[in-house]
Amino acid sequence: MVGKILVVDDDKNILELVSVHLTQARYEVLKAENGIQALEILQNEFPDIAVIDVMMPGMNGFELTKKIREEQDIPILLLTSKGELEDKEQGFLAGSDDYLVKPFEPKELLFRISAILRRYDKPTDAILQVGSVTINRKSFEVTAGPSTLFMPLKEFEVLALLASKPNQVFQRAAIMEKIWGYDYEGDEQTLNTHIKRIRKRLVKLAGDVEIVTVRGVGYKLEVCNS
Repeated sequence: MVGKILVVDDDKNILELVSVHLTQARYEVLKAENGIQALEILQNEFPDIAVIDVMMPGMNGFELTKKIREEQDIPILLLTSKGELEDKEQGFLAGSDDYLVKPFEPKELLFRISAILRRYDKPTDAILQVGSVTINRKSFEVTAGPSTLFMPLKEFEVLALLASKPNQVFQRAAIMEKIWGYDYEGDEQTLNTHIKRIRKRLVKLAGDVEIVTVRGVGYKLEVCNS
């Protein structure tokens, strides 16, 4: 097996179809028909990625994504029957790493899963140090003194990008393209939300590093003068 995947979909036909293709690709598949079942599975299993349908009765995919983010830091790919911008935006704000609109080709699903897993497992020895904060781009850990922080992937990528060149201003458009891709159709509210979340985490982790807004341009990461 090349990895373990949790698939959550209330449509049994789609659940089975996705599972068959993933199994043929040598993934181990954990199946759940709703959010409650998925959370029960996650109490004892640690999948490498979760593939979650958005439109489910009871707990929808956005809500399930948020709950998973509270407990585990695994990549999440959302499946949606809608292509509206609002759904994509809501998915990223909930903490997902990518989305795929139904109907989709099984090959595209496999490509996207492989791409996400490569990003999580990308081998690098790069250690970024800004003030008291150390960012390990291999283990995806952010540490300061005895404290260690694990962040959702998109938040980590934004922080690591800013930390790669401390005190340099990154334009908002450049950050969006680097982290979400050139074809991302969402607006800048996504970036605003992620910056707010990162700032809250940094305040709790270390008091000497902050993200500074450069009005009309973008953001930079700098060490505070005490």
